[in-house]
Amino acid sequence: MKIAFIVNQFPTLSETFVLNQITGLIERGHEVEIYADQPGETQKYHPDVDKYKLCERTCYIGRPHNRLLRILKLFRLPLANFLKNPSVFFKALNVSKYGLEAKSLRLLYASAHLLGRQAKYDIIHAHFGPNGQKGLFLRDIGVIEGKIVTTFHGYDVSKYIKLNGNNIYKPLFTHGNIFSPISNQMKYRLLELNCDEKKIIIHRVGIDCSKFSFTARHQPENGKVKILTIARLAEKKGIEYGILAVSNLIKIGINVEYNIVGDGPLAKDIQNLIKKLNISNYVKLLGWKQQQEVISIMDNSHIFLAPSITSETGDQEGIPTVIMEAMAMGLPVVSTYHSGIPELVENGVSGFLVPEKNVDALTERLHYLLKHPDMWGDMGRAGRKFVESHYNIDTLNEQLVEIYQNIVHTKNEKNTVITATL
Repeated sequence: MKIAFIVNQFPTLSETFVLNQITGLIERGHEVEIYADQPGETQKYHPDVDKYKLCERTCYIGRPHNRLLRILKLFRLPLANFLKNPSVFFKALNVSKYGLEAKSLRLLYASAHLLGRQAKYDIIHAHFGPNGQKGLFLRDIGVIEGKIVTTFHGYDVSKYIKLNGNNIYKPLFTHGNIFSPISNQMKYRLLELNCDEKKIIIHRVGIDCSKFSFTARHQPENGKVKILTIARLAEKKGIEYGILAVSNLIKIGINVEYNIVGDGPLAKDIQNLIKKLNISNYVKLLGWKQQQEVISIMDNSHIFLAPSITSETGDQEGIPTVIMEAMAMGLPVVSTYHSGIPELVENGVSGFLVPEKNVDALTERLHYLLKHPDMWGDMGRAGRKFVESHYNIDTLNEQLVEIYQNIVHTKNEKNTVITATL
């Protein structure tokens, strides 16, 4: 099959779930091309990007962030591409039909890049709801062909809905082919938004378990327990609550070291909080790391902390793959009852879950786990077994191919008029 992926950025260290699907499909002999708005991390990225030469498969279809560049490029693109098919130019600017995607000129830029690329696919797989809608509009304009699969991950059914209203996906739900939320919780959210249940197939993201070696965790000989968080430093990750909980442990004399891998918009605020609490000797911000570096850090840690929350804007997680990786390596997890996380971490079995933003509960569960190192091994083994059974990327990629094949062999439904919510 010939498959196109539509994503926000590529490559990016924080979205290994996309990379795992792409490389898995390539290994199975399928032809894959990637459409991204912008490049992601250019200095640090997963080694598979080079191994599979994925940058050569990637076309950037987004508009420039800089306003001057946007204007200059706007004049160049029509001359270079739209003269080939002038009708596409006018279709891409149809605000009454395509709403903000047309008004913002995002469709114009994307269409210009796609013209002349022979963009005919069996499957167009969009990660995140807004990209599914973009793919739908580009198909309607006539610059790309294929059945549309849209994977929903978190913010696209939380913050994005809060900002744009419950009907924002009406065109996509009507004309898209399959919707694949990554959790049961997300499926229920799609149903609340009036998505046709017959079009919904839960398809979880997963990891390559062979890359994450299991080690049963034990009390370290020097007595210092290493707690680890790996996350983008953004509000929904709840890092400040993890820091406050660890600070409480330090205050009562618990010998811990807390390492935070990641970067993001709240990096400075988090650094200031660490200084304010006077715990700089115990809590370290390590920045972004490549996968092998992350594995090494995990290997030398004892407990994984993921204090996710719903942000003030309504933004939510899906199911963070980094928790799967930690569980696969035998780390007991302390996390929250947030989004799809309880579908991964079983409270009292592979870790502990507490309510969002509850520092006292985080402190208590961490303290309990620290005082009962005899539990770590059993929790780690339970976590590894669960990830192998439910989040193994090889099994999930086989299921994904089956989903694609079923869609490809399904006859097209009669097309009706697409109209976006303005």
